[in-house]
Amino acid sequence: MSDEPGSVLVVDDNPDDRALLETHLSREGYEVECAEDGVEALRLLETAGAHFDVILCDRMMPRMGGVPLLQTLKSHPDLKSVPVILQTASDSRADLIEAMRAGAFYYLTKPIDTEMLLSVVETAVRDRHSYRELQTMARRVATANRLLRAAQFSLSTIEEAKDVGSLIAALCPDPQNVVIGLTELIVNAVEHGNLGVTYDEKTELNESGRWAEEIQRRLQLPENLLKRVSVTFERDDHEIRITVIDEGAGFDWNRYVDPDPSRAFDNHGRGIVIARRVSFAELEYRGNGNEVIGHIRIGPKTNGNGVPGFQSRVTR
Repeated sequence: MSDEPGSVLVVDDNPDDRALLETHLSREGYEVECAEDGVEALRLLETAGAHFDVILCDRMMPRMGGVPLLQTLKSHPDLKSVPVILQTASDSRADLIEAMRAGAFYYLTKPIDTEMLLSVVETAVRDRHSYRELQTMARRVATANRLLRAAQFSLSTIEEAKDVGSLIAALCPDPQNVVIGLTELIVNAVEHGNLGVTYDEKTELNESGRWAEEIQRRLQLPENLLKRVSVTFERDDHEIRITVIDEGAGFDWNRYVDPDPSRAFDNHGRGIVIARRVSFAELEYRGNGNEVIGHIRIGPKTNGNGVPGFQSRVTR
């Protein structure tokens, strides 16, 4: 877990479950606040949403359950990037799909396994802290020249990916949301594209805590020394287009553009879904998947990050 303590909002109508979750999380050093349903949770989030690192929410509750709460958060520009863990007694495929489409990136089934609970919360808090760092970087360069019409970047490391993502996001209408999905795409191009880290390999590396070490090792391999990721920024009067191209073999991107219940419990693999929901009006994959274009609409009928009605689609 990060050295910085995490803050968790527990939303559950069962007082015994709330008390149990608060006990487990408090013992691990998390700051915990509780709400008995979605209505009370929304009141807390509207006044102190930025304070919470993660929302741990029950699916079935009176007045407002977990899915309606997720749908409301998804349409809120300041709250849609807060990670939500949905807990439920059901593990049916239909319920998983509904929850993931509503915006749940993490999922737990009841009765809650304590080890799984702490692992998922740690992952969600770590993601939230990472997003906040990216947003801070984007704000630092927010005074960049927004009249810039075109720019091209070449990079090779994860650190450079974050720097470029923050710089380009600062040129966009809603940098704090654009930086999250954009950086996910650029990091994917480095680790999965140029360095060839597979989905299963990243799962194992995350579980063993060796991800950063393995990335550095692969960067030094002779076959990877000259590989670069190209990122191009283009703006016209109607939209911004950000193109990310890597030198890898490509991948079956169709598997990752929509939430997949089979990956609901994995410790990664949500980057493309996050990019669609949070950052872009449209993602356009080309060729074998090693080229992706993110589109951000510019105009009075779009929200802050150019996503009309907070909906998105993927050009296949």
